[in-house]
Parts: sequence; C-alpha cells; structure tokens
Amino acid sequence: MSVLLLVIPIALGLGGLGLCAFLWALRSGQYDDIEGAELRALSDE
Repeated sequence: MSVLLLVIPIALGLGGLGLCAFLWALRSGQYDDIEGAELRALSDE
C-alpha cells in the first residue's frame, strides 16, 4: 500500500508533463500544416 503513495504522484507528474508538452507543441504551431507534411513526404525532391 505504501508503494501507491509513491507511484500515484509519479504517474500524475508524468501525465502532467505529457500534457504540458502537447500544449506547447500545439501553441508553437506543430500541428498547423498536417496536409503539407503528407505531400512533402511523398515528393521526390
């Protein structure tokens, strides 16, 4: 039972870190041009 007192805050911290990373990527424009990335991957240049 005492292990849960350690594991739960670690899991919540990692989840919060992942959420912050997602929000940072969203605000910095990483998901703005999804269709363009598909076309660039298929081009021969």
